[in-house]
Amino acid sequence: MARRRDARRLAVSILYQADMAGRSALEVLQERRALGIRVPGFTEDLVTGVEERRTELDRLLGEHAEGWSVPRMAAVDRAVLRVACYELLFRDDVPTAVAIDEAVAAAKELSTADSGRFVNGVLGRIARERAGA
Repeated sequence: MARRRDARRLAVSILYQADMAGRSALEVLQERRALGIRVPGFTEDLVTGVEERRTELDRLLGEHAEGWSVPRMAAVDRAVLRVACYELLFRDDVPTAVAIDEAVAAAKELSTADSGRFVNGVLGRIARERAGA
């Protein structure tokens, strides 16, 4: 399990770096590989998936982030939410509870004191809507 947690953290880091630099996450991923930095397959899958579906993910996050637009979110929270939302919607091998728990843990570790609650609330609303669909 720790390996997947590390792969998620690396995906968040790559997405965050790309977001802050206004670049493609795929470019950042490629640069890391070019520098000889090992990137786990799960990380590549997450970064590629988020990048390919970012418009859809951001729309969904914005709809469920009561009072927050995606651009207004903290950049770290945005990266964490994108990864978790991608896992919720497109990764059948990741249970809903795991995607949410991992995202909340990442938000608490990497962002502000309130980020864990915020991430939990947004992802919980998405998961409940998805379960009812």
